[in-house]
Amino acid sequence: MTDSLVKADRYANMFDKLNAKQEGAFVPFVMVGDPDIETSVSIIKALIEGGADALELGFPYSDPIADGPTIQQAAIRALSHNIKTSQCFDVIKKVRQINADIPIGLLLYSNLVLKRGIEKFYADAAEAGVDSILIADVPLREADRFIAVAKQTGVKQILIAPPNASDETLAEIGHKSQGYTYLLGRAGVTGAETAVTIPADELITKLTQYKVAPPILGFGISTPKQVADAIQAGAAGAISGSATVNIVAENLAQPQVMFEKLTAFVSEMKQATR
Repeated sequence: MTDSLVKADRYANMFDKLNAKQEGAFVPFVMVGDPDIETSVSIIKALIEGGADALELGFPYSDPIADGPTIQQAAIRALSHNIKTSQCFDVIKKVRQINADIPIGLLLYSNLVLKRGIEKFYADAAEAGVDSILIADVPLREADRFIAVAKQTGVKQILIAPPNASDETLAEIGHKSQGYTYLLGRAGVTGAETAVTIPADELITKLTQYKVAPPILGFGISTPKQVADAIQAGAAGAISGSATVNIVAENLAQPQVMFEKLTAFVSEMKQATR
């Protein structure tokens, strides 16, 4: 791992800049390799051109239990090309050549990490230019071994704050969280089909009280109004996955239109953070 990766704290830099402008973060999610490697790089480039503050990227997996049908289909499209984890890291390296400063987070499943070996996966991620890793199916009580390796490699382990989290859980998240905290907008699976329930200010206040890393709201964010409401409720930003992936799915036959629509969507959602 290079010295620059150890020193760079892209999330802290992003939040510092946004706080100075009194803006929230908008973070789009897409599946790496969907619909294929080459198009995937162009898709991520379109998100950056739209003004994304950070990126959340999925690695395709055959049994994505936390995802709704939209993101499951994205994984299936990518897997139809037999995409491997090493190719996903290659995509991220290409994205890093396009933009050296944007924070890049991975949102994936533990099988992919364990199959490669935790140490090797995190080291490869750091080398590719990944800033954070969120493992969707690892609960807080089992996160310590991942957190330990994350610290060794300079990658931030992102933790999930569920809407019904106890004070004890929030305190532990505050103690262990880095980069940002993934705040669930509602229980269930991902998807724009089910609207986000913006958490009460009380939960955000508690998160602040327990000094968790800045909370970014995810699950069910698909409109600028939901982004604005999330920021208004005190969240540091919003993540949109299924709505972004839907644009990819609806425009597979016309990639140029897809890129333009993605850029316009991100721009519109970003505007709502101001």
